[in-house]
Amino acid sequence: MGSPSARDEKSDTILLKFLRARDFKVKDALEMIRSTVIWRKEFGIEKLLEEDLGLPELEKVVFMNGIDKEGHPVCYNKVFSDEEKRKKFLQWRILFLEKGIRQLLDFSPSGVSSMVQREIRLATKQALHLLQDNYPEFVAKKVFINVPWWYLAYNRMISPFLTQRTKSKFVFAGPSKSADALFKYIAPEQVPVQFGGLSKDNDSDFGTSDPTTEITVKPSSKHSIEIPVSEVGSLLTWELRVLGWDVTYGGEFVPSAEDAYTVIIQKPRNFKIGEPGKVLLTVDNASSRKKKILYRSKISHSSD
Repeated sequence: MGSPSARDEKSDTILLKFLRARDFKVKDALEMIRSTVIWRKEFGIEKLLEEDLGLPELEKVVFMNGIDKEGHPVCYNKVFSDEEKRKKFLQWRILFLEKGIRQLLDFSPSGVSSMVQREIRLATKQALHLLQDNYPEFVAKKVFINVPWWYLAYNRMISPFLTQRTKSKFVFAGPSKSADALFKYIAPEQVPVQFGGLSKDNDSDFGTSDPTTEITVKPSSKHSIEIPVSEVGSLLTWELRVLGWDVTYGGEFVPSAEDAYTVIIQKPRNFKIGEPGKVLLTVDNASSRKKKILYRSKISHSSD
């Protein structure tokens, strides 16, 4: 008996998602599939995938970036208040849901300050129904960041209307905990810089394949990051980010030779190696709270 085709495997995966959404009750799962097929025809999904929605500004509202720790693609989604564009907004969300992605909602001040709470509730309620009714088990995790207190209260109100499986996919984090919430599911190098990560467009020094190291600096203390270097003529480049800032850091080069002098590094991100030694990046946390540091480094050799 031959192995199943890729198309058969994908179909089996989709069918399994519908079965899970209905606790493996076949009749209920089939009814859900029938409803979804009808909805897809009414909404014009196939046409939507080829359509230009005419709202280029939504590219900053809904966009794909990197993968999570389990390999799922990640979709970032900022909420906004333009009621007239809500239908287009929902079309964009469906467009990305078609690719089976992990969703993230940002409630930062730039997204919340200008919006009316009723509009958020309406857009979110519509999106939740679309997700639960037509894309069961397609979203691995939905992370809400920079969440205001009133939204947490609203979530408690709608929670009874969601299935337990759906509720388990939701994570909520206030402004001070947003980055930590993201890093639990997504590596920092995969998270866009505007959300606290290290991923930047057109970054000539680092990419999402360059791993990040996380360290915690205790309150009122210093921590030194040591990077050994040995090849003369090579260029050491590093990137360092502090969650919450309120700290200072400096760099110095310590040669291996005993009679050589320590050199204070003037440039903030790189250093040309003139002799074997080590680079020390020292973070000074003078605040009363511990700080999380993200850093990574790479060496470009003279032949690169």
